[in-house]
Amino acid sequence: MERRTFIKSIGASSLWVGVGGLSSVSMKPATTKHITILHTNDTHSHIDPLPKNDPINPNKGGVARRAALIEKIRNENPYTLLFDAGDIFQGTPYFNFYGGELEFKLMSMLRYDAATLGNHDFDNGIEGIIAQLPHASFDFIISNYDMTNTLMNGHISPYKIYFSNGIKIGVFGLGVQLEGLVNKDKYGETVYLDPIEIAQEMENKLHKNERCDLIICLSHIGYDYRDNPNKVNDLKVAAQTSYIDLIIGGHTHTFLPHPTQVTNRAGKTTLVNQVGCYGINLGRVDFFFEEEKVAKNKSIVIEV
Repeated sequence: MERRTFIKSIGASSLWVGVGGLSSVSMKPATTKHITILHTNDTHSHIDPLPKNDPINPNKGGVARRAALIEKIRNENPYTLLFDAGDIFQGTPYFNFYGGELEFKLMSMLRYDAATLGNHDFDNGIEGIIAQLPHASFDFIISNYDMTNTLMNGHISPYKIYFSNGIKIGVFGLGVQLEGLVNKDKYGETVYLDPIEIAQEMENKLHKNERCDLIICLSHIGYDYRDNPNKVNDLKVAAQTSYIDLIIGGHTHTFLPHPTQVTNRAGKTTLVNQVGCYGINLGRVDFFFEEEKVAKNKSIVIEV
C-alpha cells in the first residue's frame, strides 16, 4: 500500500489553562486527523493532592483528579496517548511502604502508554524496578542506557511505535547520567550513552527507516542548566536534531507556561515541554494532520 504523506506545522499557539479552560481548544474540520498527547513528569509518588497548607501549591494535584481530566480528554478525542518522563518513584511514604507497586498500578489504571526512567526510579536498585514491573501494563522506553548486562535486559525498549487515527507515532527515551546522582550498586552495569548522539540515531531510524509521521522524545535529562552551560539538556537536543516534533521533559521540575519552540537543524520547530512536578499539572499537546496540507497544533498545560 502506498504510504500517505501527512504534513504538520509547529507554528502553534500555546495556552496555560485551569480545569475550566479545556473548552478553549479549537477543533479542526473532520477531514483533519487529530492526535492528543498528554504527559506528566516527576510525579515522585504523589498519590494524594498536596496538603492545604502547602505554601506554593495548596490542595493541587492528586491521581484521582488527574484520572478525571484524562477521562474527560479521552472522551473529547479517543485518539489520545499518555506518557511520563520519569521519576515516578520516591517522595512520599507510599513509595517507602509499597516500593513503587501503587504508582505502577495507578498508572496502569490511568492507561499510560509509556514512560521513561528517571534517576529516582533506581532508588531501590534495578531489582526494585524489576519487582514492580508485573504491576505495569505500559511500556518502558530508554534509548541511551545500555542495560544488556542487567536484569532489565528484555524489559525495556529503545523505541516503540504507536498507531492512532491513521498516524504512525515513534517514541524514544533519554535518561540523565546516573553517575554522581545514583549509587553505582543501584544501577549496576547500566552504560550511559551520549544523549545527543543517541537522539540523532533514534530520530533517523524513526523518520527514515520507520517513516513515522510524528516523533516524540521522552526525556529525563533536564530542560536547561544556566549554571552549567556545557551540560546536555532538552534545548540542546532539540537544536541539534532534525526530526523530533516534541520533547516531553523531566528531571529539572521546570514549570513551563507553554512549550518552548526551538529551531532545529532542519530549520523547523521542535516543541520542548515540561509540567513541573508532583502531578500538579497535566501537559497536553494536540497535533493536527492533513494529507498534503499544512496543519497546526495547540498545546496546553492543565492545572490538576
